[in-house]
Amino acid sequence: MTEIRITTLAERPELADRLGDMDDPWPEFATHDSLAWLLYPRMEAELADYVLVATDGDAVVARGYSVPFALHVDGRDGRLPAQGWDRVLMWAFSDLRRGVRPDTVSAIEITVARDRQGEGLSGRMLAAMRDNARARGFAEMVAPVRPSGKPAEPDTSIEEYAYRTREDGLPYDPWLRVHVRAGGVIDSVAPLSMTITGSLAQWRAWTGLPFDAAGPVRVPGALAPVRCEPEQGYAVYVEPNVWVRHRLAERGVSARP
Repeated sequence: MTEIRITTLAERPELADRLGDMDDPWPEFATHDSLAWLLYPRMEAELADYVLVATDGDAVVARGYSVPFALHVDGRDGRLPAQGWDRVLMWAFSDLRRGVRPDTVSAIEITVARDRQGEGLSGRMLAAMRDNARARGFAEMVAPVRPSGKPAEPDTSIEEYAYRTREDGLPYDPWLRVHVRAGGVIDSVAPLSMTITGSLAQWRAWTGLPFDAAGPVRVPGALAPVRCEPEQGYAVYVEPNVWVRHRLAERGVSARP
C-alpha cells in the first residue's frame, strides 16, 4: 500500500472527473437528490478549495465536500436549521451569489470507497476537513451528520437515536462517535435534512420494492421509512440528520471565503 495523500480539489483539479469513480456505499435512491444534482458540480467548480480528495497511488479512495456560509447573520443568528443538509447548501450558494462573507464551514459529505472501509479513512478525512477550514481562517465547522447505524433502526426517532450513548459516554452511533472523538459536540437534530421525491416507478427501480401500498415503506439504507402514496402516484423520503458543531478556534473578526 502506498501512502494516502489528502489534498483539495483546487490543488489537484485533474481529479475532478474521477470523484465518482470509486465504488461507494450510497444506496441508489440517495443519488437522486435534486439539490445534489444541481449543486455538486458547482461545489467542484466554484468551491474546489473545500473539496477534499484522498488518493492511494492513482486510486481515489475517499472524497469530502464542504461549503463556507454565513451562520452568524440576521435571520440565521447562529442557529443550525431543521432542514439541515438541504438548507445549508442553499445558504452557501445564496451567500456566494450575493457576496455575503462566510463565517462557518459545513461538511456536506465524507465518503470512503467500499473496499477501503474499516481503515480509519473516515476519521482522517474529517480531521483534514477540520484542518482545511481552520487554515482558511474559520473558527467553527458544523456537520449535518448521517448516522451510519440508523438504517438498522428506521422506526426509532432521530431524537432518541442521536443522544443514545454507550457506557463510556460516547455516542452509540459509530459515525457520531468519530465526530465526538474528533472534538465535535452534538448540537441538535435536523428532522428535515434531505427530501427525495420520486414516482412509484422510480422508487421501484431504485429499490426493487413494490411500492404498491399506502404508508411507510422500509427501504435498505434509509434512516427513516419512505412514505408511499399510491393513489397520488409518488413516494417521499425525508431524511433526518444530526447537527454536530466542531469548534476550531476562538471566533475571529472574519474569515477568508
